[in-house]
Amino acid sequence: MTFLKIKPFTTHIIPRVCSRLIGTSQKFYAPQNFSDYEEITRTYKLDQPEFFNFASDILDKWTAAEKDGSRAPNPALWWIDGEGKEVKWSFDELGFHSRKVANILTAACDLKPGDRVMVILPRVPEWWLFNVACMRTGLVIIPGPTQLTAKDILYRLQTSGARCIITSQDLAPAVDTVSTQAPLLKTKMTVCGARESWLNFQALYTAANDKHTCVRTRSTDPMSIYFTSGTTGFQKMAEHSQCSYGLGMTITGKYWQDLTPSDVFWNISDTGWAKSAWSSIFSPWIQGSCVFAHYMPRVNPTVVLETFTNYPITVFCSLSSVYRMLVLCNPENYKFKSLQHCVGGGDPLSPLVMEQWKAKTGLDIYEGYGQTETVLVCGNFKGMKIKPGSMGKSPGAYDVQIIDADGNVLPPDQEGDIAIRIAPHRPFYLFTQYTGDPEKTASTRRGDFYLTGDRAKKDKEGYFWFVGRSDDVISSSGYRIGPFEIENALMEHPAVVESAVVGSPDPVRGEVVKAFIVLSPTYIAHDQETLTKEIQEHVKKVTAPYKYPRKIEFVQQLPKTISGKVRRNELRNKEWGKA
Repeated sequence: MTFLKIKPFTTHIIPRVCSRLIGTSQKFYAPQNFSDYEEITRTYKLDQPEFFNFASDILDKWTAAEKDGSRAPNPALWWIDGEGKEVKWSFDELGFHSRKVANILTAACDLKPGDRVMVILPRVPEWWLFNVACMRTGLVIIPGPTQLTAKDILYRLQTSGARCIITSQDLAPAVDTVSTQAPLLKTKMTVCGARESWLNFQALYTAANDKHTCVRTRSTDPMSIYFTSGTTGFQKMAEHSQCSYGLGMTITGKYWQDLTPSDVFWNISDTGWAKSAWSSIFSPWIQGSCVFAHYMPRVNPTVVLETFTNYPITVFCSLSSVYRMLVLCNPENYKFKSLQHCVGGGDPLSPLVMEQWKAKTGLDIYEGYGQTETVLVCGNFKGMKIKPGSMGKSPGAYDVQIIDADGNVLPPDQEGDIAIRIAPHRPFYLFTQYTGDPEKTASTRRGDFYLTGDRAKKDKEGYFWFVGRSDDVISSSGYRIGPFEIENALMEHPAVVESAVVGSPDPVRGEVVKAFIVLSPTYIAHDQETLTKEIQEHVKKVTAPYKYPRKIEFVQQLPKTISGKVRRNELRNKEWGKA
């Protein structure tokens, strides 16, 4: 993958902490942006302006701060490929390049405000440029992961009505096999090299003008559409406004990630998912932080640990599954230059992994919870007591409650649906709608609340405890059992590498807990009947006896979405198809 040729950016990185050796005693670092959790809930408030555009109202203001010296001389984007290539852009340079790209979109692509653009690119600098250029031109960007098949691409083109697709040479042949079946698609562009019937981005960029006036967008105008991960059914198109992420992510970057303009922030997530928008664009750049990016087509835990050693990354954000990989690679043997704050999300984090990461690195993992449709809903914040296994507390921007089937708020320690109050006023931090699906959009409302689709409990101190997706909860002999707790218990057994728990039909109990387990290589040769009993006894001891998996099936791998989330619905359907 080629990238734009630009002059080097000379910078003096100002990490917030000095270099240290992992595993040694660590000083407690106070939060940078707030004094305690109560301050967040007491003082945080954002008003929705009539007009807002992230490019002009956030990014261009950081350019001005660079020029007047009020921002630390830290890059806006610092990209490496692991093989010696490196890009460092200031906010001024980011603006320069994104204005040229904006002119390409409006001129060569003949796109107008409101048109939809699908962008399927790996972690290359151009991905960031197209995101910013779409904001500058009022276009609606639709990111997509590079693992999409031709069938996936066709589904997204047809359902979104995208008029333009921008991708790499690797995916262009797949697009060509289906593009004629997407009648609204008018323009195809590849970011490197020439291809028949495709626009050549590199050639267009060389000739493009760098003068461009940002479109004046209303804060309620559409900015992006993200296809949800599809763990429980067909992928939905979650539409976000210009300000939902563009302003709403303030609470994510300022309080949960605790970012400042002198931070170097590395988020590992695929460019096709909302998590990358959360933590590779909006939350860090709202705070004026440096976004660090590693091309790394697939997550390699050794490369991640070496990157901590070689670069002054101060804040790290990743999926829980990546932390599970990292703790197995002896992180205590690496020297981290500057890392001091770790956050995790995307899927529930096992208390065991949190414990191991802390023991091996001296660092806590501050877990957070949110969705494609929201910003941060719950989180663990610096200076706040961490309860392993808990999602933390609501940050105050939302009124988050646990409600029953009638929309009533439940008392502490009772399981119910995680819900956000939307009456009398709907928070602008929420998504606008499921595009093209008014019935699905309406189904997310229950009384005065928006339903996240997840279930949890809230304890007396206000901490939320995840139970599972509403569709995943198992009802057995009158007991309601969440799969997450059982999966955590299974992960504590040395034989278990991965697991997924679903309900399986039973003539007496209605359904029972069934666990699909991927075994550690050292246990594959063990007698499976004996191992099944051993694992069942282990779960009985770790959780309540009625929760243990009465059925266990050992598998080589679990079905997952292309974002890496386990498709429990596929396993559940398989079970009930046998009934």
